[in-house]
Amino acid sequence: MMHQLREKTKAIIIVVAIAFVALMVLEWGMDLTGRSSAQLTGGELGRVNGEPITYDQWASVYQSLYSQRQAASPEPISSAESRELEDAAWEQLVAQTLIRQELRRRGITATRDEIVQAVRFAPPPEFYSNEMFQTDGQFDFEKYHQFLASPVVNDQLLLQLEAYYRERIPQSKLMQQVAAGVFIPDAELWRLWRDQHDSVRVRYVAIDPNAAVPDEAVSVSAAEIEAYYRANRSQFERPGQAVVRLVSLDKAPTAADTAAALDRARALRQEILDGADFGEVARRESADSASAARGGDLGSFGRNDMVRPFADAVWSLPIGRVSEPVQTAYGYHLIRVDRRDDDSASAHHILVPIERTTESEMALLETADSLEGLRERLSLAEAAQALGLSAPRQMTLTEEQPPAVPGIGRLADGAEWAFSEEASPGDVSPLFETGAAFYMLELVERTPAGVYSLEEATPTIRARLVAQKKLERARASGQELVDHIRSGRSLQEVAAAAGLEVREAGPFTRVSFVPGLGQANEAIGTAFGLRPGQTSGLVEVDGFLYIIEVLERRDADRAQFEEQKAFLRARMTAGIEQDRIRRFLADLRSRARIRDNRAEVLRPVSETSL
Repeated sequence: MMHQLREKTKAIIIVVAIAFVALMVLEWGMDLTGRSSAQLTGGELGRVNGEPITYDQWASVYQSLYSQRQAASPEPISSAESRELEDAAWEQLVAQTLIRQELRRRGITATRDEIVQAVRFAPPPEFYSNEMFQTDGQFDFEKYHQFLASPVVNDQLLLQLEAYYRERIPQSKLMQQVAAGVFIPDAELWRLWRDQHDSVRVRYVAIDPNAAVPDEAVSVSAAEIEAYYRANRSQFERPGQAVVRLVSLDKAPTAADTAAALDRARALRQEILDGADFGEVARRESADSASAARGGDLGSFGRNDMVRPFADAVWSLPIGRVSEPVQTAYGYHLIRVDRRDDDSASAHHILVPIERTTESEMALLETADSLEGLRERLSLAEAAQALGLSAPRQMTLTEEQPPAVPGIGRLADGAEWAFSEEASPGDVSPLFETGAAFYMLELVERTPAGVYSLEEATPTIRARLVAQKKLERARASGQELVDHIRSGRSLQEVAAAAGLEVREAGPFTRVSFVPGLGQANEAIGTAFGLRPGQTSGLVEVDGFLYIIEVLERRDADRAQFEEQKAFLRARMTAGIEQDRIRRFLADLRSRARIRDNRAEVLRPVSETSL
């Protein structure tokens, strides 16, 4: 046990040291020497109520966020995303500074006893996932306490733990003060419970004015269109637009790459047939890292657990024989079936992915470099022709939302360039990259944001006015149906005479989404306001008209509510407490004196030297 502790304590110290360094750099404004970063660099990005935020603090948080984003997605980080991360790092530091200042104002600190108790019974989150402290995959406090009591735990580690909790405990106290006093009365809990557990079953008629009223039955004059335009001019504002030509280079593997992967899979199969151990080849070559570590062993699985081509091969191969390469969306598989019955099988496999070869990748990069090199002296069409690429396609970008193009992805960087001051009609952009492709744009024309003219807006206005007039006519017809029902006729009789379909829905609750009726709208509320056998008047929801009859209603079980009340109160209280904390932090920020110098400090060197 002592030997294991000595071997693993270095990793524990590193975990705590990282947390401690993060506290110094992000929260205390120190570098690794314990001195203020501002003393070393002299650079401030800004101040919060007079307290500086240094470049070093910001750069550390930004790098952490950048690394998290890289780990979360294989997509390259665009310049737009990078700026979002820059803003997020700044906002994180502002929030942390405000919290630290509020702790000082309120005099909130951590006592020695509180720190000791936290060290013993609330280890840092990273400790819970460390196998050194686990038994059967669960955190084991006995092992953790043995570790704390062992001679390998030195003063350095204890000091780092103390620093960690000296910062965390006061923050926890502050959040408890902010959220204190939340209490949800039984009546409110009962109302929420009823919303989720009262239910009704209904039949209804839906009237679609667009289908119920023929187009020729309504007309719209030019004067009405102009009057609507003048009264609602703000509705016809349009974002800036840029017309561009686009050329792209697909990063996807080529037919030659697919053939190379197949040849590689066949060569590995032959190696195994010549006597190589399947497991050793799998460990060395398989792209499925999880099974490769086990020599390609997939364990036991059902027929529906695998993609169709793989499953078909498993349930048709002779036991023990290595298959020919089997292609799926993941690549080529060499499969050896170890056991099989009607419902399950166990097998080993080697995955050879279909990906660009080194030569293919180099050729792609050379073409990309050549394309970018030609942009200074050729049009985009001429550059594409010179490299044997497809002719540019033309498309329109809007300033509000960069489009997502099939095979390329979202043109965030390209749209930013097209709407920037550096781009003029006829200019060709730098080469941009997404996870799926390289691409380049040529700006054809750019239209600034403005207001659509009356002529441009007329088709939209005409459609809106026609819809309004159809709705008015449908209301009159629908009210006639309601009057017939109230005179004693049934919903089915009235609907049949009008050629309308009677539908049923439910049982559903007040918070359910109900196909045909929607969610949390006037139709749902009306259904719960009726007793079984009652029929509603005309109900309007999003341009549709409904007549609703309640067939059955079931009320929430009060006894079941009493059993669940404590859990419901705890869950609702936690939500309200989190909302209070969010509003508290937003209020701190709104009242703070924040000076943001990032625009000056972070300007590119080329700008600062002008």
